[in-house]
Amino acid sequence: MNETATTKPKLYHRIIYPLLDFIRAESFSGILLMFVTLVALAWANSPWAETYEQVWNTPFTIALGDYGLTKAAILWINDGLMAIFFFVVGLEIKREVMVGELSSFRTAAFPVMAALGGMLVPAGFFVLLNLGGEGISGWGIPMATDIAFALGILTLLGRRAPLSLKLFLIAYAIVDDIGAVLVIALFYTAEVNFLSLWVGILLFGLLLVGNALKMRNIWIYSLAGVVMWVAFLLSGVHATIAGILLAITIPGRSKITEQEFITSTGEIVQDLHTTHLAETSDPDLKPSREAYQGAVYTIEANCEEALSPMHRLEHALHPFVAFLIMPVFALANAGIFINADLVNSLTASVPLGIILGLVLGKPLGIFFFAWLASATGIATKPKAFSWMQLFGVGLLGGVGFTMSIFIANLAFAGSAMLPLAKLAILCASVVAGVVAYMLLRFSGRKAMTDDVNV
Repeated sequence: MNETATTKPKLYHRIIYPLLDFIRAESFSGILLMFVTLVALAWANSPWAETYEQVWNTPFTIALGDYGLTKAAILWINDGLMAIFFFVVGLEIKREVMVGELSSFRTAAFPVMAALGGMLVPAGFFVLLNLGGEGISGWGIPMATDIAFALGILTLLGRRAPLSLKLFLIAYAIVDDIGAVLVIALFYTAEVNFLSLWVGILLFGLLLVGNALKMRNIWIYSLAGVVMWVAFLLSGVHATIAGILLAITIPGRSKITEQEFITSTGEIVQDLHTTHLAETSDPDLKPSREAYQGAVYTIEANCEEALSPMHRLEHALHPFVAFLIMPVFALANAGIFINADLVNSLTASVPLGIILGLVLGKPLGIFFFAWLASATGIATKPKAFSWMQLFGVGLLGGVGFTMSIFIANLAFAGSAMLPLAKLAILCASVVAGVVAYMLLRFSGRKAMTDDVNV
């Protein structure tokens, strides 16, 4: 009895607290993104609309001696800052595969099947409406899910959204991210400079070797990552892919085992406790501040060695991505000038394909493939949430926003279709988010009532 009582808090601290930190950060980031999007739209449709274009098209140069890169501010954001975003996404994917919801077939099968349906069916909706048309290149737009927006909406539901439902959303959204990365790498690359590409691949290979040789210096990985980013930027393959590849090379194992950490730290704490008792019982005994500080530094070193570089980087960069990079991306990309012509064009095949793909294709694909996995015995639906709640979370998958806009920038770069695609993404995200909130609020209240009745 006592063993169980003392074990549960330890497991709770070790597993649930990091997850809750992630959910809180993503949730607040989603709410911040909503606000920033409204600011961008207001700015782009205000009397100062010209300044919106001027600010984001201002050229910036980063140079080292005679070598340098000059790009418009929006391209530094979309190619540079978003590479860091994709790097953190890559770290999240790696963590989930190693120790999270995707770490075993039993836990991964259900969200993976759901995510597969959430990618294929929306893309199918778009292709059916645009097959043979000039907008067919946008087929990847409705495949994406914005995890920050989706978690933000779930958080507004409070206790009506159980933790297991958030876990399911995180798992299938991360699989979505894997699909989006593959789509960007394979289908949204125009011309390829093979010399630069091979330089990037060579660096990737060297970092993998460094990982295998237990190289753990984060600065070496960071410097090599910057060079790899430049190589991919010059290769024609989108530079953000370098962020994903770099994340794969980051060591995911800690330097010392859990038992070694517990034993070593426990001995130090016990010595400190013994010394403190001796000093308390003997007033003439002078406390040794150096010994105390040395012990604290040793514990700090133990903590650093007990956490892998992957975990430390994700923990350090996630707030930077959630509260700076994503809002800046939204501010730079969500500002579109909305007039009657643009609104009237929403019934055209491209925007209609995006809207139907996100609002209908996403929830139908996620629900049907999840049901299929359960019906065939491939996976089992968690009992903590209902099928109606699953459909509601599937609707949240239709909140594409960040990743959808990112793919739209690639699919329709320099095209008049880009503002229309962005407006369709915004409209679809609003509709999917509102309907999902209402459905989950109702189904969550019903689930809570059933629990009380039981």
